Amino acid sequence: MSSRAERLQPAVDQARQRSEDALARFAAQQQQLARAEHQLSELHRYRDEYANGGDAASSVSAMLNRQAFVQRIDQAITQQVAEVARQQRQLELVRADWTHSHARESALDSVVAHHVENERRAEERREQAELDERFQHRRP
Repeated sequence: MSSRAERLQPAVDQARQRSEDALARFAAQQQQLARAEHQLSELHRYRDEYANGGDAASSVSAMLNRQAFVQRIDQAITQQVAEVARQQRQLELVRADWTHSHARESALDSVVAHHVENERRAEERREQAELDERFQHRRP
């Protein structure tokens, strides 16, 4: 008959795999958030360069074109701010999933360790009982 620890091992392996998968999703989401934040930073930089790069002697139509373009950049910035917020919310969801998966893995590891320790103690008691019995039979 297999021990409790051995019977629990498939559940431990599955929990470990789920935790590793959740950690991979967490890392991927962190990268997506970093890319979205970088893109937002680039949009801000581009807007500042474009808005401040106007020539005072340019024509009215050139100024109007520049102003319209800056407004389009502002719209892109607004959209990107929303995207960054969405990515941050998603990161928190993925983090919570990983935390839950990791806690389950840790709990199962603790249960298995407890069973292994109990089985080790029981084996030591059996061995000691055998030795005690042998020793008693040897005495005259």
